[in-house]
Amino acid sequence: MAQNFREPDILNIARTEGKVLVEDLARRFGVSVQTIRRDLSDLADAGKLERVHGGAVLPSAVSNIGYEDRRGLHDAAKADIARRCAEAIPDGASLFLNIGTSTEAVARALLHHTNLMVVTNNMNVANILVANTDCQIMVAGGMLRRSDGGLVGDMAARSIEQFKVDYAVIGCSALDADGDLLDFDVQEVGVSKAIIRQARRVFLVADHSKFQRSAPVRIASLRDMSTLFTDAPLSPPLTDLCARWDTTVSYG
Repeated sequence: MAQNFREPDILNIARTEGKVLVEDLARRFGVSVQTIRRDLSDLADAGKLERVHGGAVLPSAVSNIGYEDRRGLHDAAKADIARRCAEAIPDGASLFLNIGTSTEAVARALLHHTNLMVVTNNMNVANILVANTDCQIMVAGGMLRRSDGGLVGDMAARSIEQFKVDYAVIGCSALDADGDLLDFDVQEVGVSKAIIRQARRVFLVADHSKFQRSAPVRIASLRDMSTLFTDAPLSPPLTDLCARWDTTVSYG
């Protein structure tokens, strides 16, 4: 069956079952798993599916992909984005790291930095940075979100407001055509806004899949970012806006 005939059927299966698995689709269509992976990548590039470990799910504008599935998305791109972001953070800096798999990648890229002070509302970031003995770790108080180890709510935001740091590294669930950073959880967004207010420079880490998604809650604008670290060029209109806003865009 030609690829352009498979794709509508793959989407119908995803709508019916909520998720499609590579090996199951390969059996259904009688093709190789490599062929199905290409199909899913094409559908993801078109914004019709979101790749997750072992398969894909339908994109949602009102709920996020599960944390464990997000962990496996675009691993190589996240690692490269994190490396470039970490290179922009000098030894001896103070910084915020918020919730997300991209900021967790930045934490791993900071393991060899020295004399850091990191404030985070992400239990996973704290656990990663434990391996760096030359890093002081401050964990914001707040309500623990068990699904991803995030600390959210008013208490977490008030904890953040006790600090003023050199850098903030934040993620988002979506980045729209107007340059707005979007997320799904209003309690998490409140903490992210506090982080942005309390940092001298703000770095956004977001892979290209965020350009194709939507979410209902606004965090901030690229206007408020010092640098966007990503893995693909922005659209020409958004590139022009970043130039007007003096927001640097770094992509590999």
